[in-house]
This record gives sequence, C-alpha cells and structure tokens, in this order.
Amino acid sequence: MAQFLSLSAAIEEYLCDGDTVVMEGFTHLIPFAAGHEVIRQNRSDLTLVRMTPDLIYDQLVGMGCAKKLKFSWAGNPGVGSLHRLRDAIEKGWPNSIEIEEHSHAAMANAFEAGAAGLPCAVFRGYRGSDLPKVNPNIKFINCPFTGEELASVPAINADVAIVHAQRADRDGNVLVEGIVGVQKEAVLGAKKSIVTVEEVVDDLATGPNSVILPAWTIDAIVEVPGGAFPSYAAGYYKRNNAFYKAWDAISRNRDIFQSWMKEHVLDVGPEVFANHRNPAAWVEI
Repeated sequence: MAQFLSLSAAIEEYLCDGDTVVMEGFTHLIPFAAGHEVIRQNRSDLTLVRMTPDLIYDQLVGMGCAKKLKFSWAGNPGVGSLHRLRDAIEKGWPNSIEIEEHSHAAMANAFEAGAAGLPCAVFRGYRGSDLPKVNPNIKFINCPFTGEELASVPAINADVAIVHAQRADRDGNVLVEGIVGVQKEAVLGAKKSIVTVEEVVDDLATGPNSVILPAWTIDAIVEVPGGAFPSYAAGYYKRNNAFYKAWDAISRNRDIFQSWMKEHVLDVGPEVFANHRNPAAWVEI
C-alpha cells in the first residue's frame, strides 16, 4: 500500500546502486524532480530504461549514475543529440556505458509483457531491420499455430519504476491524464514504484483519457509541485521549450555541464521546481 514520503526519503528507501530503473512519461509528466534526487544521492551502476530518453537521462548519464541504457529513441526533442550520452558512449566520460537499442513497438510490448507477468513479448516486427545484428536480446520464434516467424524480446520488470502524475488522493490512488504513455505498465511490472504528483487531493476528479493507478500498485507517493519541469504536466504548466533549446549548449561542454548541474541540481532541493512559473527559469548558461 502506498505511503506518503518526502522525495529524499522515497529515493533513499526504494532505490539502490545497481538497480534497473524505469523513469517514464511521454512528452509530459517526465519525472525530472525524482531524477535529480537520484543524482543528489549519488546513485551509481544503474541500468536506465526508457522508451524516449531525453534530458533527464542525459543528466543522469553525465553525472555518472548509469552503467547501461535500454531505449528505443534518444535525443533532445526538436533540437538534436544528447551530448552527455554521446560523450559516455564515444569517449567513456564520466564512465563508459552499455546501450541496448530497440524499436518503440518492442519497448511498448516489453512493458506490456512485464505488467502481465509474462517472461517475454511476442509481436510482429524487426524483420528486415539491422537491430537484431547488434542486439542479442532480439530473437525470432515461430508461432506454434500458424508457423509465422515472430519477434520476441524480454519483458521489462524494473527494480524500481518512477513516474510523475497530476494528482493522488489521500488513500494513495494516483491519476495520470492527458497523453498516457507506458506509466501504468511500468508501475505494474516493477518490483517497487515511486510516484511524484503535483498535488494530493480529496477527490481525483477523473476525466477523459485518464488512468488510475490504485494504491496497491504504488510503494511511495511524493507531492512535488512542478515535478515534471522543464517538461510539462497537462492541466498545470507548459513545457519550457527555451530550456530544451538551451540544454544543447549546456550539455556540449563538460565543464559548463558540471557547473550547471552543481548550481541547479546538487546545491538545491525539490523546491527548485516551483520555477516552472518563470518562463526564463534554468535557461541561463
């Protein structure tokens, strides 16, 4: 059953060095606040899993938290490369990192399989692709009923799933609404789960295109207003596009990156996320 904790207490209790961690949220509800607390607590040797790793995983990799990345697309949305990830892959800074690349379809099916308690996902895909040549976790099997060749990948069952959502009620149930990605599947398939929310309310006030994560699926709930900033939370604040553009220059240079992370992450706490009300927040290099 979900317990209400501070962000530092939730990460300290449920996330260990060497864990496989999923931080999901598609275009919005990306759990930046939680990711920054992972960095502040100096977690290491993590296997990071995410369909579309963008800035928060670039920061985690650049701060030496990761040993492996499992993903289906990596980049700064609408801008370009993830320079800290590229530096780790190409030059081993701050440490070398292993990558396991998949398609979106494979990752989505792997999350579904993990949520269903299945050992693997089976789907039509990867035929004609070069990814099976470099990813040994892509295998092909024949359907026992039709003989059709199908692709298969291992289910995703993280040690810890971390997601951000709009609201939690006082009983520990969580509402995710707007663009819904694989947060539900990530939480259901994980051994432990941490959910940060914009606010804790008496009534979730559910609307269309929403998902309820019942309290029994969640280990820790943390109230962090602005916890998805600089991504957005539908119904609460907009995406800080200026920061996504600024990150390209911040992340290109190791010294500038380290200086920015010290000033904006290491030396501050979750309260920094109140800056989502300031359009210029975090843009300074």
